[in-house]
Order: sequence, then C-alpha cells, then structure tokens
Amino acid sequence: MFLPVLAAALMTFTDPGGDARGDGGYIYPQRPAVTERMLDLDTFTAERSEDGMTFTVTLGQAGNPYGAPSGYSAGVIDIFVRGSAGGERRLEGTGLTARSGGWRYHLHVTGFGSTLRAVYGNNLADARQLKDPVLTVSGRTLTIRTAVPAGTYAYWVTSSLYSPLSPDGVLRPTTTRSPLTLQAARENAPSPVDVLAEAGDTLAFTGGTLASVGQARDTYTGALAGLGFLGVAATIAGGVWRRRLQRHL
Repeated sequence: MFLPVLAAALMTFTDPGGDARGDGGYIYPQRPAVTERMLDLDTFTAERSEDGMTFTVTLGQAGNPYGAPSGYSAGVIDIFVRGSAGGERRLEGTGLTARSGGWRYHLHVTGFGSTLRAVYGNNLADARQLKDPVLTVSGRTLTIRTAVPAGTYAYWVTSSLYSPLSPDGVLRPTTTRSPLTLQAARENAPSPVDVLAEAGDTLAFTGGTLASVGQARDTYTGALAGLGFLGVAATIAGGVWRRRLQRHL
C-alpha cells in the first residue's frame, strides 16, 4: 500500500553560551589544548525525514586536537531520545538521571565513530545496538544522520571532553590535580561539561538530574496509524459499495 511522504518536523533549542564548565568550577586539562568554546553547546536541531531522524549540534567553536578524519575530536556528544512512554532513566555514561521519563534511543557521537542503542523495555538489559549514526562536520556544526524512527520526541543532550584512553572516549572529572585531567571539586561529578538546558537550570550539576527539551509525542507513528485506519475504512466502504451494486444487478 502506498503511503504519502509526511512533511519533516523541525525542533530547535538554543543553549545559553559560556557555560561549558560543569558546575562552574571544572578545570580543563592543559594537554591537549582544548578550550571551553569547543565543548560549549550552542543550538540543537532535530529534523525528521524518510530515512529517520537527523540531528544538528552547533558548538561555540570547532575543535580537532586529536586529528580525527571527521574534523571533530575535542568532545563527545550524547543524545538521549525520549519516547511517549517507558524507557531508561539513567543517562548512561554521564552520571546523570532523567528528571522525568526515560530514553528509548541513545546516540554516542565522537569524531572517531558513533553508536546508537535502543531500549525496547524499561532498562539497559533490553538495549539493542542499531545502525551506527553518520557524522558530518562543517565548521562548528555537527550533522548526525541516524536510524532513529522519524517522529516527534523530547531530548537530553550533553557535551563531554574526549579521551583516547577511555573505553567510551569520555574524559571523566576527577579531584586529582594534573595537566592531563579534567578537575572537579568533588568525586563522582557528572561527566559532561555542558548540558542542553534552560537558562538558570543548574540541577544537572547540583542535583544530578537533567530535564528533557522538546515534546515526547510520536506524531509520525500516530499519523501512520491514522493512514492505516483510513485504508481499512476505505476497504470496508468499497466492500459495502460492491455488495449494494450486486443487489441492483
């Protein structure tokens, strides 16, 4: 059955600038030379298409201190996608928890490779690996094409420092003083140095919880269901019309 292509839905969220220091006291490593602007989230855009969701992350400045072929290696972007119900509340790898709801899809984006995981139940034990996202870098903008089903969602987005020595590529904060470490004032501080959040919302670093942005409502799936209903209704109506026609023959 032919289904018409649905128009793309677009959501853009602007993050306050100059806040890529965690709780305000994170101290960046001296080597390699990474600036706060390279990790500073500027805007996040979510767009749906026939192939799935495309996400665009704009940073304060481009950074490629490790010489990744993609042109981006200063940081790691984690995008957690919230569906209308269920999901995992722990924002894995960040030390943060969703303030409400849970994620269905998790994109872990580095300049050397990216992954996409999906939770179909309510915890990480149900997570499955999906097709890897494709990252394109232009100036200070990262464009990430994904296999996340096209729809309308809410999001949690974080920006962390990259490290080639960490299994997941994230340099986690520590209280140890060294020119090679990301320093924080307390143990087990959240890994991100910046999160997508409303101005003045500091609970990610003071309370360990992060609010999502956007709307967790899959209108694309609803539209497909509506089209399916119309198809069934058309089939029933056609059958009724044929029976009536046969009576008059």
